[in-house]
Formats: sequence, C-alpha cells, structure tokens
Amino acid sequence: MPAFEYRQAEEVRDAFRRNHVRFLFIGKSGAILLGFPDTTQDADLFVERSPDNGAALVTALRELGFALTDAQAAEIERGKDFIQLKNGPFDLDLVFAPDGIERFDDIIASKAATNRVKDRESLPRLRSFREYWMKKSR
Repeated sequence: MPAFEYRQAEEVRDAFRRNHVRFLFIGKSGAILLGFPDTTQDADLFVERSPDNGAALVTALRELGFALTDAQAAEIERGKDFIQLKNGPFDLDLVFAPDGIERFDDIIASKAATNRVKDRESLPRLRSFREYWMKKSR
C-alpha cells in the first residue's frame, strides 16, 4: 500500500467532520496534517469511545471507501481498544485506548510510550516540529 498522504488526511478530516466523529490523528498521520515533512504507511486515529461516536465513525469510514464487515462495524461501534483496517483506500489503525494518552492532545506522549524503534527515531523530529508549530501559532 502506498504511503498515507496529506490529501488523504484532509479527506478523513472532512468525512469525520461531516459525520460529527470525535477523533484525533495520532502519530505521524497527525503531524502530516499539520505540515510535518515526513510520510507514514498508515493513519493512526485516537477515537472517542461512545456508542454514538462509534456509529458515526462506521458511516464516515464507509463514505471514505472502507469495506467494513458486520463484525468490524460492531467492534468499531463498541469501541474495541485497537482495530486495524486494511480494506480501504489506505491502512488505518483505530485506537480507542492509546498508550500514553489520556486526552486528545499528545501525539508525542503516545509515540514515546510505545517505545518502538521507529517511534524513538521520529521523536526528535516530532519534538522539533512541535516547538516550531507552537512558536508559529503564537
């Protein structure tokens, strides 16, 4: 599967907004939407766990072209901790209980908590980008 692109991040954001899905991009996919100059092979989303949000999420995913089975839709609606989808226009990880995150606001904490080599390698760039973004946003 090709790398997840900025255009796809915008499509996800727009479909989720239309359907009132409460979510956050996490990992590199979140940074890419903010302009981080890197790529990732999939998108990682932290999704609020609630029945209404799960139902809205299923609708939005189908709009984006994900061919969800009934079993996958049920797992999404109930907010299973972690779901990997490989049956759409790009690979997507839905995380209802991410490592290192208690709120919708810390991509870097999640990457640090996973302690995977590829995440540790990305941390300096992500921290640098966060500093740049914070200064730019003032």
